[in-house]
Amino acid sequence: MKVLVACEESQTVCKAFRERGHEAYSCDIQEPSGGHPEWHILGDALKAIEGGQIVTMDGKAHDVDKWDLLIAHPPCTHLAVSGMRWFSEGVKPLSLKYDAAAFFLKFAEAPIEHIAIENPVSIMSTLYRKPDQIINPWQYGHPEQKKTCLWLKNLPLLHETNNVYEYMMTLPEKERTRIWWLGSGHAKERSKTFPGIAAAMAEQWGSL
Repeated sequence: MKVLVACEESQTVCKAFRERGHEAYSCDIQEPSGGHPEWHILGDALKAIEGGQIVTMDGKAHDVDKWDLLIAHPPCTHLAVSGMRWFSEGVKPLSLKYDAAAFFLKFAEAPIEHIAIENPVSIMSTLYRKPDQIINPWQYGHPEQKKTCLWLKNLPLLHETNNVYEYMMTLPEKERTRIWWLGSGHAKERSKTFPGIAAAMAEQWGSL
């Protein structure tokens, strides 16, 4: 399966698919922190979704023709409901919100048969449609709370693989909500996909 993981610098999802034998590539305007530049397209993800010939950071060209699966992680800075007060209070111009929404919709409209778009709880539930599914890390072996919405096209719902909710609830609140205690300077870490979720995507969607 040829897989494009858009807006992913961590390469967590990309590596999960690679480990299962798929031709997967990450794409972002940032260089990857995942350690595999030979699997990374440095540049515009909207160009990469067109398929055809792509060039990875090692300078090699790859003819992918059409992608079989797109997993997109569009930036949520101006979409998450947690930050909407900055627009209502006039701290941020509304144009940022609508530009971010338009970017999100480019992935939803991509000419690719199977699509998954990931974002936190956001205004896209109103501007686009409600997500097909909301998942949490504790359903995939990570004792943490972080609601993640999935908008799916021609993909089954993601089944949980390792529910650790009961164990998580024995932990201090600050530990199980660790991701929300990170400051704005940790945006990159806060946006990373949990390995358990990435593995579930690769195992369940990679078998299509």
